[in-house]
Amino acid sequence: MAELKRFARDAAIGEIVAAIAGDGAVIVEQFLSEDVRDRFNAELDPLLDARCSNHGSPNAAVEAFHGAQTKHVTGLAAHSDTFVEQILLHSLYAALGDHFLRPSCADYYLNIGHVLQRGPGSGDQMLHRDQDVWPRALGNTMPHRQFASVIALTDFTAQSGATRVVPGSHLWPEERVAEPHEVEIAEMPAGSAVLYLGATLHGAGANETVAVRRGMHMSFCLGWLRTEENNCLSVSLDRVRTLPRRAQELLGFGLHDGLERGEGFLGAVDNRNPLDLLAAHGL
Repeated sequence: MAELKRFARDAAIGEIVAAIAGDGAVIVEQFLSEDVRDRFNAELDPLLDARCSNHGSPNAAVEAFHGAQTKHVTGLAAHSDTFVEQILLHSLYAALGDHFLRPSCADYYLNIGHVLQRGPGSGDQMLHRDQDVWPRALGNTMPHRQFASVIALTDFTAQSGATRVVPGSHLWPEERVAEPHEVEIAEMPAGSAVLYLGATLHGAGANETVAVRRGMHMSFCLGWLRTEENNCLSVSLDRVRTLPRRAQELLGFGLHDGLERGEGFLGAVDNRNPLDLLAAHGL
């Protein structure tokens, strides 16, 4: 069984990428600095205080998957400058996107970015592969559909429900089930992150403490796939106009021009790049 390797944030990008490719997942310690983590948590506190547990999905299976003790904050780019500037545009995400996704697409997008605060009594989440939200047949045509991460915004311990990961499972047949000894618990201090491929089995652990466990799940996907979160409706156009161009592109407000790659001309408005119209205040 492969081990869940740990890296410092300033480790060589090539070493981190190679470990993810080989093992399917790694932990990067201090992925967010203490200052960034504290500022982000301060922005999240009033948003989570205003939320009730049980996020109200119209699909009962989705509701059960997240659990009744979980509070969510979605549409983070609409609420947090820290999210946009320090997390969405994180240099390590860019390196992973360029390595794992760009070979199969003209560009990649934010698939979903949401905070999940799992309260006491939250049970084990089923082990799953994030990329199974799209047809598995896609795996026959490209090696990666997405990559993802879970960032610890409070300390992740085995007792509080740290993410469980199965190193090496990205190379398994789809039908293979993980044995208990193959599951590793990604215990890590606040600010650290577990980064993993879309084909890697993982799932949240049970929160057996009296405190909440706050984390953020982020994933990026091939630019010609429909994203799980409809970012174009989660962020107002007035807000989008204030964001850096690359953030606008990652949120899906740009044009996916993959004609030369056989991927199509996707997301146009009046046959133009929506971002050009946004810049001219005509959209």
